[in-house]
Amino acid sequence: MSWVNELIDLYEINSDKIGVIEYRGEMPYVLLPPFHTTVTAQITVTIDQDGNFMNAEPVDLNDKLTIIPVTEKSGSRTAGKEPHPLCDNLRYLAGDYTQYYKDDGICHELYISQLKEWVESEYCHEKVRAIYLYLKKNTLISDLVDKKIIKLDEQNQIDDKENIQGIVQTKAFVRFIIRSSNSDLFELKTDECWKDRTLQDCYINYVRSWEKEKGLCYLTGNMEAISYLHSKKIRNEGDGAKLISSNDSQNFTYRGRFVSKEEAFAVGNETSQKIHNALKWIIRKQGTFFDTLAVVTWESNRLCMPRWNVDTEMITSEYAWDDEETEEEIVSDGNAVTAEKFYRALRGYGKKVDNTSAMILLGFDAATPGRLSMVEEMTLDSARYLENIKKWHESCNWIHEKWKGKERIEFSGMVGVKDVAEILFGIESKGGLAIADANGKKMYAEVARRLIPCIWNGTEIPYDYVNRAVLKASNPLTYKDRKNWERVLTLACSLVKKDRKERKKEEWNVALDKNQKDRNYLYGRLLAVVDRIEYRTYDDGDKARVTNAKRYMSTFSQRPFETWKVIEENIQPYMNKLGIAERRFYENLLNDIYELFEVDSFKDNKKLDGLYLLGFHSQAYDLKLKKEDSQEKEEEE
Repeated sequence: MSWVNELIDLYEINSDKIGVIEYRGEMPYVLLPPFHTTVTAQITVTIDQDGNFMNAEPVDLNDKLTIIPVTEKSGSRTAGKEPHPLCDNLRYLAGDYTQYYKDDGICHELYISQLKEWVESEYCHEKVRAIYLYLKKNTLISDLVDKKIIKLDEQNQIDDKENIQGIVQTKAFVRFIIRSSNSDLFELKTDECWKDRTLQDCYINYVRSWEKEKGLCYLTGNMEAISYLHSKKIRNEGDGAKLISSNDSQNFTYRGRFVSKEEAFAVGNETSQKIHNALKWIIRKQGTFFDTLAVVTWESNRLCMPRWNVDTEMITSEYAWDDEETEEEIVSDGNAVTAEKFYRALRGYGKKVDNTSAMILLGFDAATPGRLSMVEEMTLDSARYLENIKKWHESCNWIHEKWKGKERIEFSGMVGVKDVAEILFGIESKGGLAIADANGKKMYAEVARRLIPCIWNGTEIPYDYVNRAVLKASNPLTYKDRKNWERVLTLACSLVKKDRKERKKEEWNVALDKNQKDRNYLYGRLLAVVDRIEYRTYDDGDKARVTNAKRYMSTFSQRPFETWKVIEENIQPYMNKLGIAERRFYENLLNDIYELFEVDSFKDNKKLDGLYLLGFHSQAYDLKLKKEDSQEKEEEE
């Protein structure tokens, strides 16, 4: 099934949510009815059912999203004068606008004549009639001045220097509340025009009643009224880029292949409405943004599925555990290395999947402010999607750390896509890693585009990302905060592990391999041991000091045998500071590693590959666990 049909199905299967304003955090979103759009209003005017003014006030900042009906042309207007059918800005609504501001009044004339046609049709709504009766009095500006909503200058004209919630007064958008004096308490009616489903249905039927020639919709194959003006505001409320447009008749949009735009493409009006409204809704509901790139995924049967772009710990914590799963089954066993909870969560998702459901991914980006492009499009069986998510986190599985406020969380798996971008291309900022430069933020989108095939289709990890991670991890001196370098190190280990699996069919794990004889791995182990020896001699005030192992790490990765002689000499004073038992432990450990080397490989001074980082981190983590175990035993004794 094509992405067009998937969006149409998405719209229809969620028809119960049409017109209902929901929230994602503090951001409102809505699945729009056909022939409607959303705007940000600044003024709410309250009138009664007979069109008498009652009150006016600025819109609540937490309730600014307003659903309004639009015509085919007004919904696409930029610099034109096409009026919206019901709610609009002051230039259109106010009959007394020319008394308070220099204007030709054409916008109001177009608006009021269009509204009159709706009022006189059989599809008129009582709220529409009330608004028409009020606006015919031509007192909107004076009423707003009386309520001190609009401020005038010394010439008794609307003051251009004043604004309402950041919008110039003359461009303030007005919405209406109609109070009914004899409403039945048992009837579930709403006074707000932008929330009234009966009003929305009246307008939908009114639009459908217009006589319009039908044609073949190229997207669905159905005969319906064709539209060449399509919706904007796809990624957000301020997005002016359109996915479908054909207003370029002078250049080469279709010339050379077709005589006219009608031959190039034709999309049914309601088909376009459903596609765009479903897309807007699902992007706001659960889309992910990587700078200007918007990526959205959904499951065709409305099942909750793990997000493709988050880290392993997030997938586990977001899973809604079934009542059948006992507390004993899901509680952590205290071992941060285990990924059992992650696998259990994926099995839980998989229980609800059937053979007919699919996961859909769409990605949109704009090369220019006016043109939106679909840059990613994928569809997978839901079961296959879960399997590929598992494969991604499993093949990259390493020990990672993250911070939620002051809480340190250690988890087994893979970091999120935005984390990958920040670690590979970010700089230290406010204690963390971030891509701060405005142009550099495009790297978020670039990284997402390159990782989507790896996560969704199991393709190979970009080799330049592996090399970049290894290079950055080999330069700990470039990081002021140790935890930032450790994030780089563990990501490098994840990418090297996955790369070795894909290119050389090798299996590597966090657990220390004490029998491994690979030169790179062994040199990494040696570096971790001397790093630990020096660190063990530090007092509490010295913890921020950089060890010789990290100071020489970049040179060591390029010329290991030559650099090791220097590091070995520098470590002796620190070795002498240790107690006899601890010194003997580290001497024996170094000897054990030496014995695994072949003489020629140890003396080989050529550059180390990324595998040395796995040896370094696995040895360091093993020593850390040994320390924690010994502390626990001391506490028990």
